[in-house]
Amino acid sequence: MLFSVIIPVYNRPEELRELLTSLLGQTYSQFEVIIVEDGSSQSSQSVAESFQDRLNLHYIYQENSGQGFARNHGMEQAKGDFFVIIDSDVILPDFYLEKLNEAINNRNLDAFGGPDAAKEDFSPLQKAMDYAMTSFWTTGGIRGKMKDPGKYQARGFNMGVSRSVFEDLGGFVDPNRGEDIEWSIRIKKTGYKLELVEEAFVYHKRKNTIQSFAKQAFSFGQNRVNVSRFHPGAIKLVHLFPSLFLIFLLLTLVGYLPSTLVFQRFLLAFWGGMILLSAISQTHSLWTGFLALLCSVIQLCSYGLGLLVELVRKTLYA
Repeated sequence: MLFSVIIPVYNRPEELRELLTSLLGQTYSQFEVIIVEDGSSQSSQSVAESFQDRLNLHYIYQENSGQGFARNHGMEQAKGDFFVIIDSDVILPDFYLEKLNEAINNRNLDAFGGPDAAKEDFSPLQKAMDYAMTSFWTTGGIRGKMKDPGKYQARGFNMGVSRSVFEDLGGFVDPNRGEDIEWSIRIKKTGYKLELVEEAFVYHKRKNTIQSFAKQAFSFGQNRVNVSRFHPGAIKLVHLFPSLFLIFLLLTLVGYLPSTLVFQRFLLAFWGGMILLSAISQTHSLWTGFLALLCSVIQLCSYGLGLLVELVRKTLYA
């Protein structure tokens, strides 16, 4: 099987260098790399050219149109049997493509999604953000640990489809607003087999600050509502939990319903304690544990607020 690895990039030349370096070490060698520069002001062309004698690599430039459409452009130029879509700020384990090839063949997959993780040498904040995005205590582990892999909705940082799926359904219909979730739902509705491949994980080297992490989480909440414009059933009960958490936290802080205030505080203390214990156990760092608690609160509140704001906007402009 020939993989076409599609990488949209926007102002991330050094991140791209790390990603391409990790591609050099892949134990599975049947792949090409297609880089789509999406109108960056910090060009990655020289980085891409420095790898062309070591990778089967093609560099494409387009005017800025969003990562969804950049991926479409890459898939239109791809020659592979299966298109692997990854973000430019990830690093691949050496066995990534090998594990992916095994899963596709053994499970007869038409499409896949994979999880993300933090590498040992990542900063404490990067590990904390990874925890907030992947922990059972924050997202329920829906980004990479599911009892039924067929229920997984693939994310654009680590996903892929067969050529036949792309030729049948087309690609992303939105440039950057939950376009990966929409595509996953559409793929499944059409009857294609999309599953989580847990062993095909990537190291997600986020460069967020606390402020940009909050802004990103807010946009994720908005994106879920945007997906519901294409698929009315896209918002499930689990997606409302962050908004409920935000409301619960605000009511507790202002002392609403004094008769239950002790119980509310106990629940929050229990949740926070479990975050600290599990994060410290996972990262072996007290400081990272406290950062993980902070990032978890920010992630849930920002996502919940984004979803509520966009729901109101959708209702007003329906």
